[in-house]
Amino acid sequence: MDQPVRSPEVDRWLLELTQPEGRADPYPRYEAVRNAAPVALAEDGAIVLTRYADCLAVLHDPRFGRADPDDAFGAVGLANWRAMPAVFTISTSMLSSNPPQHTRLRRLVSKAFTARRVELLRASVEDTVDGLLAQLEGGGDFVDRFAFPLPVAIIGELLGVPPADRAAFQPLVRDWTMVLDVFTPEVLARANDAAAEIREYLRALAQERRRAPRDDLLSALVQVVDEGDRLTEEELVTMAALLFAAGFETTTHLLGNGLVALLDHPDQADVLRREADVAASAVEELLRYDSSVQISGRLARQDTEVAGVAVPQGSNLVCYLGAGNRDPQRFADPHRLDLHRHEGAPLSFGGGIHYCLGAPLARLEAQVALPALLRRYPDLQVVSGAERRDSLTLRGYLKLPVRC
Repeated sequence: MDQPVRSPEVDRWLLELTQPEGRADPYPRYEAVRNAAPVALAEDGAIVLTRYADCLAVLHDPRFGRADPDDAFGAVGLANWRAMPAVFTISTSMLSSNPPQHTRLRRLVSKAFTARRVELLRASVEDTVDGLLAQLEGGGDFVDRFAFPLPVAIIGELLGVPPADRAAFQPLVRDWTMVLDVFTPEVLARANDAAAEIREYLRALAQERRRAPRDDLLSALVQVVDEGDRLTEEELVTMAALLFAAGFETTTHLLGNGLVALLDHPDQADVLRREADVAASAVEELLRYDSSVQISGRLARQDTEVAGVAVPQGSNLVCYLGAGNRDPQRFADPHRLDLHRHEGAPLSFGGGIHYCLGAPLARLEAQVALPALLRRYPDLQVVSGAERRDSLTLRGYLKLPVRC
């Protein structure tokens, strides 16, 4: 059986992906790594995957799971991770758990977060888009005026967060999720403060919903029972925090990345503007072309292999979803944006048991918002001052000034 490839070239390209210029445009680096070593060994011992088929196989294979937080954080001197709200919230959530705990949490939340509940939000999405388009008249920061307030309004309505409280979550979630990329003491301190504030707010709101339930997801999560099992208070707060953060941060980036891709390809923007029935395939293609989520990690739970390469138990694997989405073995002419493309789903929402629970909601918002935006403002342009998030795990814009 082969071994993963380690080379100075691969080390250099992987290092570039940790730097601002590499994060700004990771796709040439992904391609270089894939061409040199589809199953590569990083300097830190992680196994790096850049092909679609390999990433998809690992995401679906139960032999690969999430790392145990005690082992992972103990190894970097954070044995007290449970006392750190930012780390605790991510590490005890569905996002980071394995069966049977993941199965239990997913089953409970799925009883409350149903497809019917998402579809009932369609009218609210359409109304919110109409209102935000009017506010965008003349231009301004697309993130601040549209890409953030749309998903935060919808996930806020879904969970039952009062409208006046929703905007405060944006800086808090951004500070909190920086720990997905950077783990300096300064970043960790800001992240812990932010996560603690989010948890405190949601705990108080959950207690209010317990006393006086409403027709919202948080009330449903408070009340959900499966064969006598229910969420503990800590699990409920963690679940609500995860749903709120994931429900707007990645969708905000989908809208910003999608708009830039469309404006960079005016022929494709015209397709979306003219053809009402292309919205679904268009959003899938925009997800593929420049995904909000670029990386997903797994741990080998036993000695196994990937694509004929030996993977010892305990190995960390890094699935570069953004690279897999541009794999020429899976997508023809992968660097071309084609809204009529029908070559299967991108990796952007993950796969297997950790497939994104909120994927239908994100798709709904983008399918409504982007065509309406292009039709309302056919001469929309990005102007100077755009600022990308300095992150590789989460890819998107912090500021995106536009002129309508």
